[in-house]
Amino acid sequence: MGTYALTGSASGIGAALSLALAEQGHSLITVDLKDADITADLTTVEGRSKVISEVLERAPDGLDGFVPLAGLGGGTAPDLLITRLNYFGTVALVEGLRPALAEKSGSVVLLCSNSAPMVPGDEAFIESLIAGDEEKALEIAAGISPGTHYMQTKRALNYWMRRHVMEYGREGIRMNAIAPGPTLTPMTTPLFESEEYAPIMQALLDQTPANRAADAEEISNCILFLLSPAASNVYGSLLFADGGFDAHVRQDHV
Repeated sequence: MGTYALTGSASGIGAALSLALAEQGHSLITVDLKDADITADLTTVEGRSKVISEVLERAPDGLDGFVPLAGLGGGTAPDLLITRLNYFGTVALVEGLRPALAEKSGSVVLLCSNSAPMVPGDEAFIESLIAGDEEKALEIAAGISPGTHYMQTKRALNYWMRRHVMEYGREGIRMNAIAPGPTLTPMTTPLFESEEYAPIMQALLDQTPANRAADAEEISNCILFLLSPAASNVYGSLLFADGGFDAHVRQDHV
């Protein structure tokens, strides 16, 4: 059995994944704002440093896998916090835990989104994210279209993964990402119920071949596959777990 760390473990996809990994007999190191082995605010540099230090202390022999799921959704949080958490709160931890993952040839699964292609990419913003320049990224973020930060940061995560898959892979670390569509979690439920966002969510479902939202366990199952030996030759892939939405609306894109 292995040792796995994950953020955003207290609810939604993270809670489903925690349960599934525990049922398989793995050792877990969970991270969240509450109800976790390590409590920390990943929107801050101090919180990220704390998590890296404590995970390394709890996993002296290395990590078999790391899944950074902590995030904020568009329409539910301030745009700058989305930028701090969804991108920098993810990449900083992957980079900080890289030695522990290399020690056991571990796997990383990033949480992207099928919404990333829905808006044009802001090149300056995305490049500042990938460069790791948080101060510049936040400065640019203040001027881009409100409500697009979630999609832009998820796009940047995918780009970052693809740009680094070679160096991580040569260290024995498999890195992939998953792109869910609308998924029923405590974070998204308010969107399905709000007057402003419910029509938007329904419009997405109307273009989804599955004709429904996913549940957290379905997304967790896809992550389990990417973490497992069954995906041993899968590197740098973005797995759309969105009920077929992306295939339907972007039919000629690969």
